[in-house]
Amino acid sequence: MTARLKPFAPLLALLVAAVLPWSTLSVPGLFDGALNSPGTLQLLAVCLVFGGLALGYDLLFGRAGLLSFGHALHVAAGAYGVDILVSHYGWPLWSAALTAVLAAAVLAALLGSVALRTSGIAFSMVTLAFAQVAQITVNRDPGGLTGGEEGLPMRTSGLPAGLVGVLNTVNLYWLALAFLTVVVLVVHTIDRAPLGRTLIGLRDDERRIAVLGLSPYRLKLVAFVTAGALAALGGVTYALVAGGVSPHIASSELTLSLIVMAVLGGAGTRWGALLGGILYAYLDQRLARLGGGLPGPFGQPLFVLGTLFILAVYFVPGGLAGLSRRWQTLLGSLKPRTG
Repeated sequence: MTARLKPFAPLLALLVAAVLPWSTLSVPGLFDGALNSPGTLQLLAVCLVFGGLALGYDLLFGRAGLLSFGHALHVAAGAYGVDILVSHYGWPLWSAALTAVLAAAVLAALLGSVALRTSGIAFSMVTLAFAQVAQITVNRDPGGLTGGEEGLPMRTSGLPAGLVGVLNTVNLYWLALAFLTVVVLVVHTIDRAPLGRTLIGLRDDERRIAVLGLSPYRLKLVAFVTAGALAALGGVTYALVAGGVSPHIASSELTLSLIVMAVLGGAGTRWGALLGGILYAYLDQRLARLGGGLPGPFGQPLFVLGTLFILAVYFVPGGLAGLSRRWQTLLGSLKPRTG
């Protein structure tokens, strides 16, 4: 029975997530209020956004085997792009969002065409250099557009009424859920397509792909641009959920967090990065709120998250997805053998 229901698990999870805002259930210790309270919905929306960002990054890291240290640049391009167009130039939200994502995709194509001329650690360093340039640019506040170190709040007068105010937090939650759904559909469609299998082959043995007459460079560029566009869409969603953007969204720290999310969940697996992103974002948000009441280094979220990451890598090398496989193997070994 369990095996028959397994294919429907993602749809069931989506339905549960969609109806969650109507639940008045309280879960003390996990959330400060009821599941349908604005604070809880805000927290869950952030978790969904980072689940999508982690899964999008895993298309690059886990599937294609490209370790980019500059993925935050694409997130920042979407977040700052939509915020600048709405707040400074008065664009309608949806036009600004579409323009920001398309511009970020073009930027990813340009940067990828250069970075992918290298490989291995050289590729990682080139992407890191691009990200550092973006972060410095954001902090210097060129033309007063980015808000510098203080960030750029979203001008609410330029947003639809349904996305403004505490009472409309539920709509931001659904927006975050829609973003996550789009990322899942895109990544899993690629996984099932010949492109997905080719990317796995590219990760495992690039020379074999070249011998087959395919261009590793072009395949990598497709993965790079797709991941960049998904990251930009996540940046747009995050800017709306958070009510603006800050320089942290363009920092290398964000990219490192995405790497941790992917590894924590299980890089290259179907659901691993998504689960890792949601769990990491939840712990990051909750520990930041509870940190003041914890003793010593336990009051620092990064210390706790770093410790959990080290323990996970050591004891569960395959991440959360690997833990699931190990559990199934253990259950199978405990079943009585017949014959």
